[in-house]
Amino acid sequence: MPDTGLPPLAFSACPLDRGEAVRRDATTLAALQADPAGRRIVLRGGEPLISHNGQLIRFPLNDPRFAPDRELIFLGFEDGTALFAGETADSSDPFEDSRFSDPRAAGMRLEMGEAGIFAFARSLLLWRERRSFCSSCGDRLKDGCGGLKRDCIACGAEHFPRTDPVVIMLPVDGDRCLLGRQAAWPPRMWSALAGFMEPGETIEEACARETAEETGIKVDHARAEYIASQPWPFPSSLMIGLIVPAISRDVTIDTAELETARWFTKAEIAAMLAGEHPDADVPPKIAIARRLLEVWAAR
Repeated sequence: MPDTGLPPLAFSACPLDRGEAVRRDATTLAALQADPAGRRIVLRGGEPLISHNGQLIRFPLNDPRFAPDRELIFLGFEDGTALFAGETADSSDPFEDSRFSDPRAAGMRLEMGEAGIFAFARSLLLWRERRSFCSSCGDRLKDGCGGLKRDCIACGAEHFPRTDPVVIMLPVDGDRCLLGRQAAWPPRMWSALAGFMEPGETIEEACARETAEETGIKVDHARAEYIASQPWPFPSSLMIGLIVPAISRDVTIDTAELETARWFTKAEIAAMLAGEHPDADVPPKIAIARRLLEVWAAR
């Protein structure tokens, strides 16, 4: 990975020891879940309960407040203490100096490692919620490995969480870069191009295909430069950030994908990053799209 000199991206840098060996031992897991020294974090509707100073609220496992409505998921060890996560259906108001936060806003408010723990928890909990039945035989599934897989007792199939890879790329042409915008975005907002990878293609091939499909621009994907990746728990993607040379210039928009796209000069990007452009903004600091622009503008 290139050394950008910039801090880790939001939702990354999860500091936990995920306890792989412990996950395979049902007896040890049960003992950890019964240990009052253990802790749990709470989500409600995918929103984490956080403190005013950017920390996830941790409850003792026997604390009745915001009790989980299903079995807890084991996240791992935090300084030797077992940490779990669960969704609650408790609609009570949070206590003083805490609140349930919109997930994207949480990515901006939480400290770096805390956001990484939240991303891990949210992706697992959403996956479990959506994976109730076996796709092979239709029978009900139960948690395995502390929630990191789901098992079918009827046919023996094992189901594991998905992580969906997404390429997000900044095509560049000398002192210009190409950004797009969708009609649903806030006014003034522009961002890097992006799309899900498809079966049977490399990261570089997906970069070329998505750029051509959305804007008609051809890129030299053999020279695509990897910049960084970012877990994106909405619900569970991995954003793969690239800067890639363009080999054509004329933009042809696919209106099913974008409202418009245009070339921006490096001076314009610098003004956008500083919040000083008269009619264009870049994504917030939690987004890898902004990181691509920061890296390119600094060169």
